Amino acid sequence: MLEWSDVDVAVRDAVREFVDKEIRPHVDDLESGDMAPYPIIRKLFSAFGIDAMAKESLNKRLAKMRDGGTASGDGSSGGMFGGGGDQAGMGFVLISELCRVSMGVVTGMGVSLGLTVPTIASRGTLAQQERWLPGLVTYEKVGAWAITEPDSGSDAFGGMKSYVRRAADGTGDYVLNGRKTFITNGPDADVTVVYAKLADGTAGDTDPRDRKVLTFVLDKGMDGFVQSKPLRKMGIHSSRTGELFFNEVRLGRDRLLGETEDNDKGDGRDSARSNFSAERIGVAAMALGVIEECLRLSVDYAKSRTLWGQEIGQFQLIQLKLASMEVARMNVRNMLFRVIEAAQSGTSISLPEASAMKWYCSQAATDVAMEAIQLFGGNGYMTEYRVEQLARDAKSLMIYAGSNEVQITHVARGLLSDPR
Repeated sequence: MLEWSDVDVAVRDAVREFVDKEIRPHVDDLESGDMAPYPIIRKLFSAFGIDAMAKESLNKRLAKMRDGGTASGDGSSGGMFGGGGDQAGMGFVLISELCRVSMGVVTGMGVSLGLTVPTIASRGTLAQQERWLPGLVTYEKVGAWAITEPDSGSDAFGGMKSYVRRAADGTGDYVLNGRKTFITNGPDADVTVVYAKLADGTAGDTDPRDRKVLTFVLDKGMDGFVQSKPLRKMGIHSSRTGELFFNEVRLGRDRLLGETEDNDKGDGRDSARSNFSAERIGVAAMALGVIEECLRLSVDYAKSRTLWGQEIGQFQLIQLKLASMEVARMNVRNMLFRVIEAAQSGTSISLPEASAMKWYCSQAATDVAMEAIQLFGGNGYMTEYRVEQLARDAKSLMIYAGSNEVQITHVARGLLSDPR
């Protein structure tokens, strides 16, 4: 694949028109927290029929399961919008175009539709999918995906302290205690997927790092379940991030995904890992949006800003910055094309390759954004010129979806385990 398809270009132009009309005028309100991000995405879904397509796709899936068939449940590659591999390009176009203006809006949408939904779809029983997915796939309800804890970021499973114990009354229920942090959509989520370790009975003799991880679904307002106010962050302000607290939260077995501790798809570790590649691939689309917007703003500024009687774009150092941005744009776009081609052929992207993409693209976006600020000079440090916001947002990509240091480890391990 060497270029966007005609359909992708048409979608891109339509999304740009929507963004210019419905999002750009409200960026300051989104950044300050005065405007919630969720209604804008719902309006976008309605305008483009994404909610209807997602509902139709889900209904077909559930009908197939009711008839005794199976559904893969991993979401399709285009990701989160219910389409097949042939629609992957459209999904990535949408993500990159939104990230040109407000990465935080995409972050909240991506976690709900790209992590919460696939986890329930891939591991939940038919009854569980019927219970939670209809509201989530249309974004009528907002989802969160809770794995990170204060003492377990990159070491998500080994350092996990949130735990469940089996209720002593013999009902088959569980009791959840613990705390999660840096949870996207945490303050507002209607539905939250929570990972916790089993810590009672036979687990007592097991090293805490190795205890079984179970996956539960919680609803907003449950007794003992507290969702914090939004945390203050350096960037992606339009994404609401918070902490979750669990104090003796009673969970019926119907909230344990798969309704069994011995899920045939593995324990919660496997559930989480199955999402890592998709999450990291999504960073490439987000990075592309940041790079393209920084490049657009920088080219316009280089042609309009004058110094010593000429446009600054005539200076070689400025030309070097612009040329470097363009090379980064081409590289990131081509990585995304690799993902789209894989989706269209039904080929999966390995975790080491996804990690390599995430590492390179997030670094490229951050470098481009910082160079854009330098090109703008003092103006680049001012919020009204927007490159300042893009730089703050871009930096999050180097931490989001697993820090870049961890990505390097995955890439290296992939190389060292290759029999070639």
